Amino acid sequence: MVTIKSQQEIEIMREGGRILAGILDEICRAIKPGITTDELEKMACDLIKKAGGSPSFKGYKMHDGEIFPTALCTSINNEVVHAPALPSRKLNSGDIIDIDIGYRTSDIGSQKLNNKYYNSKSDIRNLTSGFYLDMSRTVAVGKISKQARRLINVTKKSLELAIKQVKPGNTLNDIGGAVQDFVESQGFSVVRELVGHGVGYKVHEDPKVPNYKITDKSLKNIILQPGMVLAIEPMVNIGGWRVKTAPDGFTSITSDKSLSAHFEHTVAVVDEGCKVLTHNA
Repeated sequence: MVTIKSQQEIEIMREGGRILAGILDEICRAIKPGITTDELEKMACDLIKKAGGSPSFKGYKMHDGEIFPTALCTSINNEVVHAPALPSRKLNSGDIIDIDIGYRTSDIGSQKLNNKYYNSKSDIRNLTSGFYLDMSRTVAVGKISKQARRLINVTKKSLELAIKQVKPGNTLNDIGGAVQDFVESQGFSVVRELVGHGVGYKVHEDPKVPNYKITDKSLKNIILQPGMVLAIEPMVNIGGWRVKTAPDGFTSITSDKSLSAHFEHTVAVVDEGCKVLTHNA
């Protein structure tokens, strides 16, 4: 079931998204040759705790029952997504790394009852559990190849184009089509097995948000409505689009060992179009 968030809930998520974006900025600034994923994980946990929230991913129960072990997904080179930060790995010049991070806002119930985001007892009951936000960014480690740099730029641009399609009356196919058309025009491929998702009350909610075209008449091609909150996350490969699961049981890797990049924002559908929640501006 696709959930609709109220204006008050979206504003609370916007504050959480601003915090999360600031945390990701700090982590990305720390990335350099020689740093380890363990160091990045400790930094993330410290910053999230200091902000008063909690990590969305650490302790998350996967569909197969496995528990995800870290706050960060640190996917390097041909790793597409979901690579745990532990066991620790050292980053080398020439690597690219996707930092995927989730944040749960603090419970609202402990705040003062005159909080500007709720006006009635029913609002207070609805806003006591905290909200989830999700974002990611692929960054260079030291000096990288021109091809790797181009992959990062194309993936980032594909997310920007997808976000422009988020407005009431448009469909999921408008989002996925914008990503696929651009990425393939640049000679790269879009991952099919993994998609974006709704987010807010849970880490993962309906609907699934493909980064590729689906049939306009498909039941999956829902019409966007104000109050929907989506995590849009193109995953782009230099080679083919197929992926497989690594031996750790968590990490998705490209089947042909080609480089992969990933960018993600949490966005809300609003009356006037789209509001990107995971910006720190």
